[in-house]
Parts: sequence; structure tokens; C-alpha cells
Amino acid sequence: ILKRGASSLSDSAMAAPNVRTSSFSRNISVVSSSPQIPGLKCGPNGTTFISTGIRDLDRILGGGYPLGSLVMVMEDPEAPHHMDLLRTFMSQGLVNSQPLLYASPSKDPRGFLGTLPNPGSSKEDKPIAPDLDQGESLRIAWQYRKYMENQKSSIDDYSNDFDMRKPLERQFLAGRPIDCVSLLDSSDLSVAQDHCATFLTKFPRLCIISFLFDGHLLLSSFKSILFFLALLRSLYFILKNFCDDFHRNSSNIASIGRIAIQSFCSPLCEYSDKESEMLSFIRLLKSMLMVSNAVAIVTFPPSMLSPSSSTRLQHMADTLLSVKAIPDGDKELEKLLTGYKDINGFLNIHKVARINTQVPVILEAKTFSMSLKKRRFLALECLNQAPVDGSSGTSYGTSGSCSGSSKSGALDF
Repeated sequence: ILKRGASSLSDSAMAAPNVRTSSFSRNISVVSSSPQIPGLKCGPNGTTFISTGIRDLDRILGGGYPLGSLVMVMEDPEAPHHMDLLRTFMSQGLVNSQPLLYASPSKDPRGFLGTLPNPGSSKEDKPIAPDLDQGESLRIAWQYRKYMENQKSSIDDYSNDFDMRKPLERQFLAGRPIDCVSLLDSSDLSVAQDHCATFLTKFPRLCIISFLFDGHLLLSSFKSILFFLALLRSLYFILKNFCDDFHRNSSNIASIGRIAIQSFCSPLCEYSDKESEMLSFIRLLKSMLMVSNAVAIVTFPPSMLSPSSSTRLQHMADTLLSVKAIPDGDKELEKLLTGYKDINGFLNIHKVARINTQVPVILEAKTFSMSLKKRRFLALECLNQAPVDGSSGTSYGTSGSCSGSSKSGALDF
């Protein structure tokens, strides 16, 4: 039996392709190809992203929101900037023909669809007159032009610029699978839980649990004296079949879903005082997303919760964002920041989702300004400090020590 087990394992090992792998090199043979449906992009470590609806936020997060992740956005009671994140997220999914589930504490949540922005172009594309002679002389470059056209179409299929002043056209709403749920009259979260469970069952993801509980692979190995060898052999085939099916299905995703929940802890809902029930719902939603090809974004006002419940909600988020309104007439902030008059608010990134890796994500910054480019397109930019005149008093650049002393001189550590 030992010889048979060792020979079968050695045959399987010799049958495997000889690929150079180490802790610092990537196994090229298992890297899945690019997704076939629009709205998806492959990332490192087998991660698949969907667009946030904001090109700048996609770039900042390293590609967008990973599939199977939970995004939490902390609202600011003084400004509804979280609505812009919801609108662009929902519009991007509808443009890419992705099913949508929207829940809000309003009587008519379907009316919110009329406020979604329409895709547009924030860049001025100048038409170029075709030159027939030049085209004839550069026939050899037709493959390069075809490659560039394919690259441009793939980028446009993934992310769009949205005109915040133009409503979404009806063609993107007609025939789309959209489910709208009102949380206003719900005494508990059972209705929302049923809608989310039914919605996520349409986008299953291959899970290793289905293989581990496949009892016919183990047979009666535990009755044998050499059950340990049989168990290792069974686990080898279980993991092998799981990896093969995972990489085969990851490149052939049929469809993905998007869930948007607005003002989850709103005092307008009857369950707003049941914090334990709300925590259980978010925990269940996250567990269902882990085995689904979907992404959920949930906005909530942290000021309406106790500090402990708010902290637990933030801890359960894979990607944690917060928005903050910019105070009107703040002269000190106006002197400090360039382009102060064009800034509408701030976006803070507290946590970035890490899928299939333990390497932390290092961001170029954690706070970004939110502004409307051409007064239409939402843009995120790093905060830039304006030059400070010597007569304007002390600044961050002229501080004499790390403790904030106003004495001039070298930094005192």
C-alpha cells in the first residue's frame, strides 16, 4: 500500500509541468486570462476587480473593488457626498449590463434611479481628418492600429466618466435586472436579508468547502491502519481538482452583481435601535459575498451608532471609506490648499481590501479632494499645500520642531 501510494504521488508529480516557482516568482501557468465580459479586470494574485465608477478611485485602489468584497462608506451629516459614490457605482454597473440590488430608507427607492449620472467624456477629443495617402503608405501598421483600438475599447468597457448633471439614459435602464428594496417600513432586516440572499445566489463562486465535504473521496480510509497516507492522497486530489476548476471558472465568469445599500443605520428605519441585529446582517452579508461574484457598498452614518458598534462595522469592511464636507469660508484652509474654491469635499481611505495576499497596500495618500472637473465629472486629487508667504505667520513648512514650536531653526528630534 505504501508503494502504491508513493508511486501514485510520484506519477502525479511527474505529470505536473515543470514550472520554476519560488516565494518571489509568480507561477505563470496558473494565471487566468483576461475576463470575457465587460466590466472586469484581472489583478495580481488572482484578484478580479470591478470599476468603482470613478477613474481616479480605480487608480488609487489599485484597480477598483475586488469581487467578493464589502465596501463601507461613512457618511457626513453635513454633506451628501456619499451619494456620489453610490450613483457612480450603480451607473457603472448598469452601463456594463450588470444586475443591481438597491436598498434605501425611502418610500420609493426606484425613484433614485432617475438621479444616476450618464456616461460621458471628460476629455476633448478633436476629430482628425483621414489622410488617404498616409494610410496607403502605412499599410504595414494596420496590426498596430488594430491593437490600439482593442486596447481603447477594453478600457472603455471597464470604466467610464459620468456626467453628474445629465441623468442616465433610458436605454441603460430598460431591460436591466434591477431590484429595489425599501427599508423604511421594515421592523427588522429579514426582508433585506432575503433579497440579498436571493440576489447573490445568481452569482455563485466556486468554494473549496464543496470539495472538502465530498465524502465519497475519502471512502473508508479511516478504517485502514494507513489512513493518514490515504487522507493525504485524498486531500491532494481535492486541492488539485479545486485549483483546476477555480482557474477554469475564474476566467469564464458568466455575470457579476452589484449591491448598493444607502444609509443603512438611518433613524428613519424602525430597526435603527437594534444594533446587534444590524451587526449580524452585515456579518452575514460579508460571508455571502465571499462565495459570490458580487460587490456590495454600504453607506452608514457613524454618529447614529454607539462607538463600539461603529468600530465593529468598520472592522468588518474590506474597503473602508469616509467622506467629509469642506467648511465654507474657512480662510486658513483656503490659504493652505491650492484650488480651494473648486473643492467640494474630502474622501478619506481608511482601509483597502487585500485578497489572496498579506502584503499591505501602500497608498500615495489617504485623503483626497473631491471636485467636479468642468463642473460635471467627479475627480479625486491629492491635497497640495499652497506656498506660504513669510509675512503670513507660521506654517507646517516653517515649524521649528516636531512639537509645533514656532521657533525657527533645524528640526529637533
